[in-house]
Amino acid sequence: MILADVSIRRPVFAAMMIVALLVLGWTSFNRLNVELFPDIDFPFVVVSTVYPGAGAESVEIEVTREIEDAVNPISGIETIESTSSEGLSIVLIEFELERQSIVAAQEVRDKVSSIRGELPDDIEDPIIQRFDPAAQAVMSLVISGDRSPRELTYITKENIKKRIENISGIGAVNLLGGYEREIQVELDLDLLNSYGLTPFDIQRVIASENFELPGGSLKKDRSELLVRTMGRVNSVEELKDFIIDNPKGYFIKLSDVADVYDGIKEQRSIARLGLREDGDFSRRRAISLDIITQSGANVVEVADAIREELVQLRTELPKDLTITIVQDRSQFTRDAVHDVVINLIYGGILAIFVVFLFLANIRSTIITGIAIPVSIISTFTFMNALGFTLNFMTLLGLSLAVGLLIDDAIVVIENIYRHLSMGKNGAEAASDGTSEIGLAVT
Repeated sequence: MILADVSIRRPVFAAMMIVALLVLGWTSFNRLNVELFPDIDFPFVVVSTVYPGAGAESVEIEVTREIEDAVNPISGIETIESTSSEGLSIVLIEFELERQSIVAAQEVRDKVSSIRGELPDDIEDPIIQRFDPAAQAVMSLVISGDRSPRELTYITKENIKKRIENISGIGAVNLLGGYEREIQVELDLDLLNSYGLTPFDIQRVIASENFELPGGSLKKDRSELLVRTMGRVNSVEELKDFIIDNPKGYFIKLSDVADVYDGIKEQRSIARLGLREDGDFSRRRAISLDIITQSGANVVEVADAIREELVQLRTELPKDLTITIVQDRSQFTRDAVHDVVINLIYGGILAIFVVFLFLANIRSTIITGIAIPVSIISTFTFMNALGFTLNFMTLLGLSLAVGLLIDDAIVVIENIYRHLSMGKNGAEAASDGTSEIGLAVT
């Protein structure tokens, strides 16, 4: 073989090539993303539509079936599954594995947009998303402190959540257990009836009195100013003073028929942090943040970036606030990949030891021992060039390659020894022995 002949005639050149492969491989290894499983593009698209106040049967007839009929002509669809419940329609579309999920989602989005006028007017705009099984929370944080729930929510949302969202590789940060501010208007239905009013009349008044409109422009000399009407409410007291038109002609303020106050939204989620103090277990009110990575992002690098940002945040936030990491999926990924790497190293060492037991030759064992790390480390160069990641599949593939390398090395060495026994010198035996079986081994 040409490769073997060049290595025999130019040993220094061969040694430098090996060193170059090791350097490139080690550099590529440090650039590889670390994941638990390979990055696979699953062509699933989900269409979610909210229909407030509608029953499951109405959702099925007026929304779900319309969406199914619209997307059904798209080529490459395997199955369409739908679920209609009270106020919610979910349509799951599975495409052929060869389809790119981005293209599939865009085609679904175009079809749903084309029938938007046929759907009920009071539904929320359908949300079309690609379904990514890997889009799980890489880390969960809990923020607690001796503050009011609303203040704790505000600090978490405006300071912590926004800072984490700016980290590269973060797809979304979901806030759970928050106490969002809401101006609440609780109507007295008996008073409304006595004045000949309905809740919809109150709703129209609030909507018509609380908005801003562009007022054109004002030209002065060489400058031009934009004018807008300031119609938004700035305080609860202003809202209370809204005048309510009524059929009986009475002068009625909103505060006469309703209790208006600055409150919080109805909670749909709750978060608690369990603490053990003086031997007793207690639960403290808290806010939770679930951090989801972008598709294809390096989970380990993103988790490290989050930890660095948290160190900076802890120095800037009030001392009574505590940020606790309650879940870190990257740690499991690190441990799993680390275990496979350790097993790979142990497998290589044991393989070299077995070779020495059977060949009983230090020189042959050294040659075989060098071939294993050089081949594996060089592989990282091609993995990086082809966009592979360090995960269970690639590392297990490398583990299997150790056995193949040992088999091939033993076959070549034994054939070289056979030629040596014929009386040939070392260079001739290495060249002839390799050329005979080189193609089969390759």
